[in-house]
Amino acid sequence: MPRRVVEVAPARLDGWLERFAVNNPDGPQRVVGVDRFDHDPLALVLVRRGGYAVGLASGERLGAHKVGTRYVQSRTAAGGWSQQRFARRRANQADELVAATVEHAVRVLGGPAGAVRMPAGSGLLVGGDRALVAAALEDPRLAGLVELPRRELYDLPDPRLVVLRQALERARAVRVTIEE
Repeated sequence: MPRRVVEVAPARLDGWLERFAVNNPDGPQRVVGVDRFDHDPLALVLVRRGGYAVGLASGERLGAHKVGTRYVQSRTAAGGWSQQRFARRRANQADELVAATVEHAVRVLGGPAGAVRMPAGSGLLVGGDRALVAAALEDPRLAGLVELPRRELYDLPDPRLVVLRQALERARAVRVTIEE
């Protein structure tokens, strides 16, 4: 049976479930799962070619944050030596983007001796480009984030402040799985 996931704001969940039950008394749809992400504080790390955003949220409030851009050349149709040269340039630019993301994450998320340490009950939201996020989390200074409960939003657009705020809303949302 096909399933879909709906994101509902925590404050609206009870009303949403009541309306769903009234509108679907005998099917054809039914709720088969409710996934909450109630971790607090929440570290946010978004990286996509061309930009990054890191932040620290407490509850619904986005506290310290940093959003920036870095140019990463897209693929080209050139062949031969040019293609290899552009691939190296692209890799170097992506490495610079990851390094900038890590530096700002360490500064924004804080921690003694330049390493990020989050308190018990914390969570992590990652989003953007899967490979770039993984590369950023490989840095030893972000080791304190790797074991945190994680919510992933890889369908986000280029990280900007408005996207960071939307990501926080989606991270806090309750995911309701519906079977049709």
